Amino acid sequence: MTGRIETTVTGRGAAARIAIAGVVAAPAVAARLAGVESAPVAAMLVFGVAVLAAVALLMWAAEAARVDISGSLALAILALVAILPEYAVDIYFAYTAGHNPHYAAYATANMTGANRLLIGVAWPLLVAFAIYAVRRRRLRGDRSAVALAPHRRTEIVFLAAATVYALVIPLTGRLAWYDSLVLGGLFGLYLWRIRGGEESEEELTGVAATVAAQPTRRRRGLVVALFAAAGIVVLAAAEPFGDSLVRAGADLGIDEFLLVQWLAPIASEAPEVIVAVTFALRGRADDGMGALLAAKLNQWTLLIACLPLAFYLGGGEFAGLPLDARQTEELVLTTAQTLLGVAVLADLRLTGGEAALLFGLFAAQFALPAENIRYMIAVAYTVLAIVLLVRQRRHLPDLIKAL
Repeated sequence: MTGRIETTVTGRGAAARIAIAGVVAAPAVAARLAGVESAPVAAMLVFGVAVLAAVALLMWAAEAARVDISGSLALAILALVAILPEYAVDIYFAYTAGHNPHYAAYATANMTGANRLLIGVAWPLLVAFAIYAVRRRRLRGDRSAVALAPHRRTEIVFLAAATVYALVIPLTGRLAWYDSLVLGGLFGLYLWRIRGGEESEEELTGVAATVAAQPTRRRRGLVVALFAAAGIVVLAAAEPFGDSLVRAGADLGIDEFLLVQWLAPIASEAPEVIVAVTFALRGRADDGMGALLAAKLNQWTLLIACLPLAFYLGGGEFAGLPLDARQTEELVLTTAQTLLGVAVLADLRLTGGEAALLFGLFAAQFALPAENIRYMIAVAYTVLAIVLLVRQRRHLPDLIKAL
């Protein structure tokens, strides 16, 4: 694949950034190897920043690897790799729930939080910076919206299919083995569909650009080393980070469910959102939105598919991970939000007004946390989605063709 690499960080500067990530992660790895027990809040901080460092290493490695992998498949792999720490934490909760029912709620809390953050915060943030870049920096592009390339319909239509299926899950009262088959199958079909997809001209910056600019053998060795280092950090930090969130909530008098639902996903999603915003500021909002769409799709399919399997391997019932009333409420709200996300992208444009709507409804969940109000917000998401889909029905045949 031909590409363009803009090296804005020298080799010494890139090495310094990688070293900083290593230094940040080292205390967590050392503590895990030594079996050191820390106070819950201290452990949450130590292992939390290690997760952040691991995400940074994964992002640099995955972006540099795109020099050797072309098309939409590369973007999907990048999105998947970037949120591996999110997978590790969530799968740990589901696995532990297999022999400790107290942890069952945390698996779905982490998953729903990660999914809602992407649409409720990351998408609006990208639109805001994209519009700012076009207006203030006089870049080429739409001055009131982010316009997506036609091939993004593939992600949108698979996201729609997974969302339609997700409507059934709350009715069964559990995440079951057949949910793993369907949602995992959808993700596999998506990867098959985009194989050999559209070529994209790479414009890497920072550490990724420095690594990508190396001779082929050295570049690939560095990418493997970064992946390996990140993997070690994730394996060392995921379990104690999850445990520390639960224990810190009890110590601080904060609902553990909320800490697991929002703090862990913020840590794992932040670097990816930063990369997407950087794309937007450089006039490449479609690439940024493509990365966020791919991340949302794999979290809404493959991540959910992993949870019943992890639950069973941890000693749980083969029937699947049970959902209580709160988990069901969270899943309904997340499904409704995703349905609106699909609807606003049906015309391949995400306007400033639509972004504000997504953020406003997301924020309302915190201002009005009562259960009945949250179900009303889910109804609002659904009604708005239906209205938008009816108004944009002329675009639906093109979405279906994307399959």
